[in-house]
Amino acid sequence: MSQADLLDQDPVFQLKGSMLAVTVLELAHNDLPRLDRQLADKVAQAPNFFRDTPLVLALDKLPDGEGQLDLQGVLDICRRHGLRTLAIRANREEDLRLATMLDIPVLPPSGSRERPLEPKDNAAAPSAEAVVRRPRGEKLAEQVVEKAVEKKAEPAVAEARPTKLVTTPVRGGVQIYAAGGDLIVLAPVSPGAELLADGNIHVYGPMRGRALAGVKGDTSARIFCQQLGAELVSIAGNYKVAEDLRRSPQWGQAVHVSLSGDVLNITRL
Repeated sequence: MSQADLLDQDPVFQLKGSMLAVTVLELAHNDLPRLDRQLADKVAQAPNFFRDTPLVLALDKLPDGEGQLDLQGVLDICRRHGLRTLAIRANREEDLRLATMLDIPVLPPSGSRERPLEPKDNAAAPSAEAVVRRPRGEKLAEQVVEKAVEKKAEPAVAEARPTKLVTTPVRGGVQIYAAGGDLIVLAPVSPGAELLADGNIHVYGPMRGRALAGVKGDTSARIFCQQLGAELVSIAGNYKVAEDLRRSPQWGQAVHVSLSGDVLNITRL
């Protein structure tokens, strides 16, 4: 066998299962000017959170009788505000036809009783595409499990969850990520800073930046801080921004943030 034949047998690609956190923008009305204004307001509350965000555009909840949707116009609005549309979710023939013309992938409509996927499960990746949605009341957070090659399930192996410890102040523009475990910060967190953890987040000081716990989908993750002043708090993709948090009586207090279904609960410590 020649060297060229051997080289030709060397695999160029590999199909793998993957879990991607994807934001869902679910349209409730066919009103592009209002969409543009409201989306601009939402993005302005946490610009870094939405910058280059992968997006699934959900059209399957649009009411009938509001006319034909300008799909290209919606895509342009999303792109203008930093949202990158990967696919649409639709069930109306006209929307499916437009998606085909614009060469946009189409996902099946969302089921009403979809369950969150627990990523800590070590079972084999699904052999068919599945969409798992985590609504937050205002439409956020969906995980898309890509089509994967079937493989045998391997025995679950208990893994230690490492803890990342930060003892110095976290300045604006700094991002700290605790992969596979918890994040503990023993200092103040400034506006513009970003804390991310696969597990829990503990801040023993004022928290004025963004805190995202359970970023790979762990709905049991928690956030604890001694003084809530955050720009955004999020658990498993379900989030509240500063505008919502300031209306809470717990603003400026020591709090505990947890997730119940699709609702973020903020309680005083």
